[in-house]
Amino acid sequence: MISTNDFHTGATIEIDGEPWVVVEFQHVKPGKGSAFVRAKIKNVITGAVLERTFNAGEKLPRARIERREAQFLYSMDRDYTFMDTETYEQVTLGEDAVGPGVKYLKENMTVYILLYDGRIIGVEVPNFVELKVVETDPGIRGDTATGGSKPAKLETGAVIKVPLFVNVGDVVKVDTRTGQYIERV
Repeated sequence: MISTNDFHTGATIEIDGEPWVVVEFQHVKPGKGSAFVRAKIKNVITGAVLERTFNAGEKLPRARIERREAQFLYSMDRDYTFMDTETYEQVTLGEDAVGPGVKYLKENMTVYILLYDGRIIGVEVPNFVELKVVETDPGIRGDTATGGSKPAKLETGAVIKVPLFVNVGDVVKVDTRTGQYIERV
């Protein structure tokens, strides 16, 4: 059990038999009445986000989400095959099960498979990945880091905005949570 007073970003709770993760929270102590906790929570399985108010000190069951290290092997059509690094067991998941990080998957990349009650609920890709630019407009002499941005296609097929000085063949660091360019490597 976890108390609403112990909420922190990333805490997992169980509501109506489904796992939720705390995205944001705020403890509120009004002048009148009792304290409460306003939280934004995200359903780990469906991805639905909602805001909910809890009484201060209310106890909720903690959701036990297991993370197993796996290696991305290959993709075929819209199916992605991963191998558990401990048991060497292979698992194939559809694009929906993998989630939004699918566009940053590179062969032999280490990821985490998320399990809840023994069933796979998703795949967690690293927060930052380094990928090669395979297609973009050429850089022009005099382009600076603050001069603007242009679209660039990465080796995995993802398209992101990069500064004007980035060229084909450059390796860039990307934040997989936001899809933003971080730096040239």
